[in-house]
Amino acid sequence: MKIRRRDFLASSLLLPYTALAQDTSFEEPPLKFGHRQANMVREPGPQVFELARRISGISGVELQMIWKGQDLTDRDTVLAYKREANRWAIEIPSIAGVWKRGQTIFDIRAAEQTLSNAIHAAELLGASVILVALFKPNCPDLNEEASWGPVAGLFKKLSPKAADVGVTFGLETSLTPAEDKKLIDSIGERSVGVYYDATNVETYHPGEAVSGIELLGPRIVQCHLKNGTRLLNEKPSKVDWIAALQAYQHIHYNGWYVFETAHSSPEQCVEATEKNIQFVRQNLVSRS
Repeated sequence: MKIRRRDFLASSLLLPYTALAQDTSFEEPPLKFGHRQANMVREPGPQVFELARRISGISGVELQMIWKGQDLTDRDTVLAYKREANRWAIEIPSIAGVWKRGQTIFDIRAAEQTLSNAIHAAELLGASVILVALFKPNCPDLNEEASWGPVAGLFKKLSPKAADVGVTFGLETSLTPAEDKKLIDSIGERSVGVYYDATNVETYHPGEAVSGIELLGPRIVQCHLKNGTRLLNEKPSKVDWIAALQAYQHIHYNGWYVFETAHSSPEQCVEATEKNIQFVRQNLVSRS
């Protein structure tokens, strides 16, 4: 019997949870750390991979689709990034910044083209997650089916195309975690999940950042870690990062930890990111 690649990828996504349920000796994979391109450098360009290589523990860079004239719908641009990523042995776990200025998810036809372009770029780059930012006023209202219904329908329509090339949409919204869960479950596709940013959740919905991790569980496909210009363990911090990391460990999160920390210089980026990695490792001791 011939197995379609999409079906194989979908079934393989179930394996970690199935194995975990059946085998108490399940050993989780090593931690994977990345950093958001736009927080590492001030200008676009493949030189970001050389900087990433200087950071001990970083093995991935999250690229911006649209940023300061950068547009990953351009094939030559994508291939230039891919060559430099290979040169410096840095992965591209995800792409973000998919929207052009003024564009929203509610222009369904244009959004479909934008997300299709992102799928193509992700495939070329070997990225497995597309971060789709849906913040107010670009966020569907779950109290109004006329608002969220077409959005859910769009992701249902695009999910087979994404799944065929091993790509998952990670929705980062201004909804509550419970509403995120409702939206993802209403879409009902394994190639659509949540891109979780605990700091943003705490900003929009104080007190829900840590519990939201537990609530969403395997729906979380990737996450951002940040504390403004400060280290994760520095105060003040909107998020109790020790509790948040323990929650990620409790749900057996196996995705990338992508830093979204603001930096004043390349040197400070290297120093601060290495300290943040050490902090995360110390609080995820069983997987370091």
